[in-house]
Amino acid sequence: MSTEEVRPQPEAEPGPTVEPAREAAPEFAPQSASPPAIPSPPGPLPWRGRDLGFFIAFAAATLVLANFLALAAYALLRPLMGWHMSAQDAASNPIFLVVTQSLYYGLLMAYIYVLVAVHYDLHFWKGLGWRSPTPRSALRFMMAGVVLGFIIARAPNLLPERQNFPLEELFNSPQGAYAVAIFAIVAAPLVEEIIFRGVLFAFFERLVGLRFAITATALLFAGLHVPEYWGAWNHVFLILVVAFALSLARGLTGSLASSILLHFSYNFSLMIALFLSSQHFRSIHGLLLR
Repeated sequence: MSTEEVRPQPEAEPGPTVEPAREAAPEFAPQSASPPAIPSPPGPLPWRGRDLGFFIAFAAATLVLANFLALAAYALLRPLMGWHMSAQDAASNPIFLVVTQSLYYGLLMAYIYVLVAVHYDLHFWKGLGWRSPTPRSALRFMMAGVVLGFIIARAPNLLPERQNFPLEELFNSPQGAYAVAIFAIVAAPLVEEIIFRGVLFAFFERLVGLRFAITATALLFAGLHVPEYWGAWNHVFLILVVAFALSLARGLTGSLASSILLHFSYNFSLMIALFLSSQHFRSIHGLLLR
């Protein structure tokens, strides 16, 4: 019995070494978490009683300053421009008064901007209570101003009146009438509403309440116009009615936009009616009493 020769089997060649799979490195290194933002300290509480006192004091001092600056500027420019009117006569000239009032309003607006936008750190218009109206709402207030102007123009005389009151005398010439009319349409509605239904309304509403803000701003607004109608007491009463309409619009809607639109359309309708009925501001006498 033969034995087979046992041949050794060749050893298998070792295969390639397979290393365990590694996680792919991220394409961007993770950023470290940023430190939490430190909140900025809150600004001063708006519409405080102390700020109201400063505003009233500034308004009174600026009224004197504006008249002084206007008269000083006229005195300096008079010889250069060849003007013959004396400074005393200029103080009652309609164009000079419009320039002086514009200067006064400009200084007040600068103070209000610093107060609201810088000191209180508020958005200027939103801080004053501006809420953008819808086109339909804006049209309603514009039409309401025209209707209000028509009612005031046709209102009967309930109180004593007199001719040649101060405002009527400002329309003593077409040039003066145009200056007053442009000021009444362009500047007065915006600036006066910012002062009364913007700043003062916000102070009174914050310090006392809504009803007081409506009443106080209406009385102050009417009081501002009393010197213009001195002696024409029925006109003073009608201005008080208009003042309450403007303050009610501001209070009921919660928006300064409503009183500005109402005031603008009211003044615009009155000036257009006066322009058409006076032969282009050539014959004003007695028309302001109707």
